[in-house]
Amino acid sequence: MNPRKWTLGRIGLWMVSGAALSLLCLAPTARAETTVRMVPHADLKNIDPIWTTAYISRNHGYMVWDTLFALNEKLEPQPQMVDSWKVSSNGLTYTFTLREGLRWSDGKPVTAEDCVASIQRWGKRDGMGQKLMDVVKGLHVVNARTFRMELKERYGLVLDSLGKLSSNVPFMMPKAYAEVDPFQQVPKESIGSGPFIFKVDEWVPGSKVVYVKNPLYKPRSEPPSLAAGGKVVKVDRVEWDYIPDQQTAVNALLTGEVDYFEQPAHDLLPLMDGKPGIRIERIGLGEQGWLRVNHLYPPFNNVKARQALEWMMDQQAYMQAAIGNPKYWQTCAALFVCGTPYASDVGAEPILHHNIAKAKELLKESGYKGEPVVLMDPTDIPLSHNMTLVTAQLMRQIGLNVEVQAMDWSTLTSRRAKQDPPAQGGWNAFHTWWSAADVFTPLNNIGVSGGCKEKAWFGWPCDAKLEKMRGEWARATSFAKRKQLADEIQKRAYEVVTYIPTGQWFLARAYSSKLDGVIIAPIPFMWNISKH
Repeated sequence: MNPRKWTLGRIGLWMVSGAALSLLCLAPTARAETTVRMVPHADLKNIDPIWTTAYISRNHGYMVWDTLFALNEKLEPQPQMVDSWKVSSNGLTYTFTLREGLRWSDGKPVTAEDCVASIQRWGKRDGMGQKLMDVVKGLHVVNARTFRMELKERYGLVLDSLGKLSSNVPFMMPKAYAEVDPFQQVPKESIGSGPFIFKVDEWVPGSKVVYVKNPLYKPRSEPPSLAAGGKVVKVDRVEWDYIPDQQTAVNALLTGEVDYFEQPAHDLLPLMDGKPGIRIERIGLGEQGWLRVNHLYPPFNNVKARQALEWMMDQQAYMQAAIGNPKYWQTCAALFVCGTPYASDVGAEPILHHNIAKAKELLKESGYKGEPVVLMDPTDIPLSHNMTLVTAQLMRQIGLNVEVQAMDWSTLTSRRAKQDPPAQGGWNAFHTWWSAADVFTPLNNIGVSGGCKEKAWFGWPCDAKLEKMRGEWARATSFAKRKQLADEIQKRAYEVVTYIPTGQWFLARAYSSKLDGVIIAPIPFMWNISKH
């Protein structure tokens, strides 16, 4: 199977008389400002998409910053901020030249120095970036628009890495931002390279985020294709109106108070389906649910306690509670997502054969002493909240002392970064999910990283064997070898329990028929949209 063949799917003139035109020339009238109002899936609190993998922060990043390369509908990396590039005959040197006329939103030119610093910062946090930087010998500025990447060895995923679609996205930021410790956030007064400007003076956390068209942004000339091509902004403003109550958000869309509902709950879709002026689109990539545990502290610092959770897993129960309508979900034990080139059931026996008795036995063998298990519950995200309730019930069923702690998603995304003990503000477990675009290979799936405190995602699994195999996968030159390694990586990830998949489902977007040019993708891209 050729992974490049896995595709994402298909995504008037005003006439006036000469007299009217003369009047317009003599006394031009003010054009009404065009605003698109969107209900985002979560509240924006953390604005640095390198510091966090939270999708709301990633979405913010796509509004404000651009990338060197981007993936098109065929998942092929295409130049974005880059004008041209060349590779040396030995494959060890890549030279990149930026497009002319690129400027930051404060008017200063985008430079190669900015890009080098941005790549270095991203490469310290992102799993795919870390693997790239492992083979980078040096990054060197050649001139204001050109930089050079020297490799220690040939590496076939340079452009794929720089064009990574989702969290963490290698966004280009000013050098002053890129030199901020990647474990600290960049300033809120975001100076961007992208199609919109973040209006920090109009930002009301918990309520509203405002973006305006960036007049200095220079889009490419190609038509848009997923994250690639021309990011032409056709409206003046985009406002994110955070409405945590889903029914209220549905009503706002039906009455025209908002134009775009990013992530309506599945049980509310029938209320909008078939209604005049409303379009509903299923997002074809799919999503993968996770139960993620903290490897640093009891009880899940013991592998048998983690394995108990695998045997506890009942994907049907999770999907029925979280999604409901079977049209939108399926059980799936493949860590690299069902329906993709690297899908497999290797090592997934516990997920395929739910067994509470086996889970109880493993928990007992782990030496569990009844200590509280802090399970974080994002009550403002219905899907994750419902999965959390299922987990609490199953954990209690196998003998765990569960303490469910309610919070909003933005609070959870901050707290999950803490490595403090659970009793001192830390945590033991939480639910999240990822777009298939983030997890369909062993390299971009940060969940299978065994990179310990330094490189692994929150939960911090530590396994040198996994990291060695992921490095081998990145260097493999044939699909057959990569498929073999992907199976071995999945088997090992299930053995050490880096995370537990809760099922696979498909999200939907709902938006007003007054919007044209909406790009149906895992990310709510706001360019190319016009409103009539």
